Amino acid sequence: QVQLVESGGGLVQAGGSLRLSCAASGQTSSRYGMGWFRQGPGKEREFVASISYSGAGTYYADSVKGRFTISRDNAKNTVYLQMNSLKPEDTAVYYCASSPRSGYLRASRVAEGYDYWGQGTQVTVSS
Repeated sequence: QVQLVESGGGLVQAGGSLRLSCAASGQTSSRYGMGWFRQGPGKEREFVASISYSGAGTYYADSVKGRFTISRDNAKNTVYLQMNSLKPEDTAVYYCASSPRSGYLRASRVAEGYDYWGQGTQVTVSS
């Protein structure tokens, strides 16, 4: 089992920045791919970004490309999501997820590709 705990969410004005963290514990492995998803009010959960176990492969939703950056520190079992130029439409609960099925460059972009999920952290962007 893997436990994931997100932190770093909060209230920010449009144009501002936040950095989310996701700390993994339990049966952790540096060979796990990691992803961030979000679910806005009245919306379905959607893919935001993912990173392969090596960190060499990163993938982004078109809506966040150029504004968000995913990274990881395997020594700390932590993955990060740096969010810049935030928009009101980025308001959502953000979830991190972990998958043992990751390649050197490969990381899933769908929720079904992940086995473990955190509880989520709220991000609210005011206009």
